[in-house]
Amino acid sequence: MTASFTCRTESQLPVEQLFDLARSIDLHVDSQKDSGERAVAGVTSGLIGEGQEVTWRAKHFGIPLTMTSRVTHLDFPRSFTDEQVKGPFKAFRHVHEFEPTAAGSIMTDRVEFTAPLGVLGRGVERLILRRYLERLIRDRGSFLAARA
Repeated sequence: MTASFTCRTESQLPVEQLFDLARSIDLHVDSQKDSGERAVAGVTSGLIGEGQEVTWRAKHFGIPLTMTSRVTHLDFPRSFTDEQVKGPFKAFRHVHEFEPTAAGSIMTDRVEFTAPLGVLGRGVERLILRRYLERLIRDRGSFLAARA
């Protein structure tokens, strides 16, 4: 079963700047210090682009995890999508959408994922992973928006 959620972050930053901050490997690492997340292969610093991959290592729930994601779509400065190509989920897709506003911009994160645990995975998706991932994405959005 696939779980999903949406997070919206308002920022005073221009849409083009927020778009680039969202695809910055360095800022992603800075925003995920609590999990010790780091880029270990592929694009490991700077801005990731369409067709490029990054492999992340982090500790979540005390478990060391490795996940490789590829940017499968990029439409500057409107949207980009990254998807897991190897890692702990059966599937993981993150669509980042950006729109200008009078005050700056809005970033909308749409995340869909399927846990790796079969039937047990449905409960884990709903009760634990969804909430955990939603908090990570919300906190990351706030971190980026605070760059104004």
